[in-house]
Amino acid sequence: MPATTPFIETLLDSHLPVDVRTPLEYEEDHIPGAFNAPLLSNEERVEIGILYKEQGPQTARKRGLELTAHRFPELVASIAEKAQGRPLLVYCWRGGLRSKTVTSILDLTGHQALQLEGGYKGFRNHVSGYFNPFNPPAPLVVLHGMTGTGKTTFLLGLKDSGHAVVDLEGLACHRGSAFGQLGLNQTLSQKRFETLLWDAIRKTPGGLPLIVEGESERIGRVSLPGDFYQKMAAGVRIWCYAELSTRVGRLIEEYGLPEYKEEMAVALQRIRKKLGGKVCDELAGNLERWELEPFMTGLVCDYYDKVYYKNRDWEGDYNLSMEDFDAAALELDAFLYERLGERRENR
Repeated sequence: MPATTPFIETLLDSHLPVDVRTPLEYEEDHIPGAFNAPLLSNEERVEIGILYKEQGPQTARKRGLELTAHRFPELVASIAEKAQGRPLLVYCWRGGLRSKTVTSILDLTGHQALQLEGGYKGFRNHVSGYFNPFNPPAPLVVLHGMTGTGKTTFLLGLKDSGHAVVDLEGLACHRGSAFGQLGLNQTLSQKRFETLLWDAIRKTPGGLPLIVEGESERIGRVSLPGDFYQKMAAGVRIWCYAELSTRVGRLIEEYGLPEYKEEMAVALQRIRKKLGGKVCDELAGNLERWELEPFMTGLVCDYYDKVYYKNRDWEGDYNLSMEDFDAAALELDAFLYERLGERRENR
């Protein structure tokens, strides 16, 4: 029997998703962990689509069989090799002929395979609905603070120690600032970001507060889905702070790589208007001479601190010193237990 979308989480933990759509469809987005075994190439799908519209379904299906029949043995072999004995969950765009064909062939050759009813379209509706509205599986704890306090490094350390953490910037492949794409390549689609976010949340340890870093609604070219941003604003807000020298040192450690120099120069010119021409030229000179301390200090004082959180009209639920990450983690644990301990115990 075909599998249905409401059970997708359970099926992902037990089955290997097999995406029989084209490489282009797969690249835009796919079910987490899916193996791409395209029944048609990108060009062949276009050809079949045109035939369907101009000459009808029978002609299109006949041509599809001509294009694909000789590939069935190789297709089954590649899927079996990837599966290593796992049961298979086969899907196409909307649970139609492509996935039905491959599921039938796998079944005939002795493989345990299910066709995902509704296909990727049904899965996509499931993810979209998850964020509209977003009901966090646990209390949301949001780390806010000025650039350079080390929030991302601290967040990843919390994840390594067993906390329920979702790294929004890591998923988005962007640090969410003017220099946020240094060393990164944000090529993922909005749909892909939403799928990755959905999957990351479902994989967090249960019964623990969900910790994220404070972000704008947009992170580079992608946006937080549904009302996720509004739910973050309503969460427990931790204000992270550190001395200017600490912040500058951490920025140098993160960004002070010679291979970033050209990208930093380009990014600097993008904020020229906000900096002012004179300040921008001074910082460009620092960068050209690789004088990182005055360069980063200038960025913090003349740009980041004037742009980010400049209109903050709220007080944090807790102020957390980030001078020492280990001490900060212990302090945060104590606060969360005091603030959310009863709710955590009841989960």
